[in-house]
Amino acid sequence: MAQTPTTIVDELGIALANLADTATGAFTPTLRLGVTGLSRAGKTIFITALVHNLLTGGRMPGFAAMAEGRFIGARLAEYPDATVPRFAYEQHLQSLTAKSPVWPEGTRRISQLRIVLKYQSKHWYAGLRGPSTLNLDIVDYPGEWLLDLPLLGLSFAQWSAEALERARRPGSGKEATPFLDLLAAIDPLKDANDPDAERLATAFTDYLRRSREHGALSTLPPGRFLLPGDLEGSPALTFAPLPPPAQSARNASLYAMLEHRFEAYKAQVVRPFFRDHFARLDRQIVLVDTLRALNAGPAAVADLETALTSVIGCFRQGEANPLLRPFARRIDRILFAATKADHVHHSSHDRLEAILNRLVSNASKRARFAGTQTRSIALAGIRATHEGTISEAGQTLNTIIGTPLQGEALDGVTYDGKTEIALFPGDLPERPDSLFEDGNPVALNFLRFAPPQQLERNASGDVMLPHIRFDRAIDYLVGDWLA
Repeated sequence: MAQTPTTIVDELGIALANLADTATGAFTPTLRLGVTGLSRAGKTIFITALVHNLLTGGRMPGFAAMAEGRFIGARLAEYPDATVPRFAYEQHLQSLTAKSPVWPEGTRRISQLRIVLKYQSKHWYAGLRGPSTLNLDIVDYPGEWLLDLPLLGLSFAQWSAEALERARRPGSGKEATPFLDLLAAIDPLKDANDPDAERLATAFTDYLRRSREHGALSTLPPGRFLLPGDLEGSPALTFAPLPPPAQSARNASLYAMLEHRFEAYKAQVVRPFFRDHFARLDRQIVLVDTLRALNAGPAAVADLETALTSVIGCFRQGEANPLLRPFARRIDRILFAATKADHVHHSSHDRLEAILNRLVSNASKRARFAGTQTRSIALAGIRATHEGTISEAGQTLNTIIGTPLQGEALDGVTYDGKTEIALFPGDLPERPDSLFEDGNPVALNFLRFAPPQQLERNASGDVMLPHIRFDRAIDYLVGDWLA
């Protein structure tokens, strides 16, 4: 898919915003990092762990500036845009480090945070002027909104055709049937009226919600239907896909009404998000709940690949040009991260990365052609399990040990949220392509685990958050700016 189309007005707005960023950071450079991912991928956990490890000098041997002793420290700073909500770092950290820790609530709106990094450059000429600083601006936004970006390149007729084709697939029947039955009983050429529009929008939203619960991701747009925020009940969120009319639609028809609302949604909701936030990023990490898709079967894996390819095609990709950066930012590095690596044994991490590489292979090729570097990694921003072994039928099995969340169930056992267990999670396939072949589901024992109950503290008394390869991710995303 081509990059998201923009108008001349959009490009002017983006250029002015970038100039403003440059002006406010005349003496301190600013790196804007986008943290995104599809539903339940772990964005809030990632950002909380990122900020906490930078503020406290966490255990990150793979972060070169820290390992080499050049990282001096970090502090939180006021974000320059007072209209954007602040990422609730302190509240999220409190949830994770309380006496009875819980996972914080997921992302439901856009939020941002600025952290100032102080470091010593390894270049001799930079060292002559003393320590350097970098503003790291972290931009967090819901994964559901991410899937809206491809809508900017579609007409109402094109989007309707794609949405209805997905709804009519054999695997979507259970979720989509109530909406399709209602749609079949409505004439799109009838006179426009709000009750019909509201019934269709409600039925379509219910279908999207059920699809998300069963692992479907590419069926989610429009994303604000699931996370409406202040727009709940507004006309911009009261539409649904319609089949092509048998004849030209009158301006007063239901079809024309929903088409107008679809265009309003793009113009008043999606495009401002793209212009004001998404198009001004320098680096991007895409968090992917790969294991959840694997557990749901081949159809969910294929659906995840489709969603990732569509989304990544909207990034403004390209090699960074220092001369043009004050006017036009480009994402010059993308990191794809398979989260929840602590839910499988470390012996499967290479296979997990190989599966992620297969999922994003098409998107990565396009990104590299545009001049953007890409990398894939399996990580856990906060590690909820540790590893062990068990003997069964004369075999030694690699296990993960942790406390399943209350209500999690496996093999007829429902867990109480207090009992620690040893679990053999299963083996990931050696050949990633097998995941896309019918009849080859992955036999995983997938449970959600509670946050770690006992946390170490450093010499300063700060809590240390255990992780898996988190330091390597940070080094890839910001390490070159601290060289």
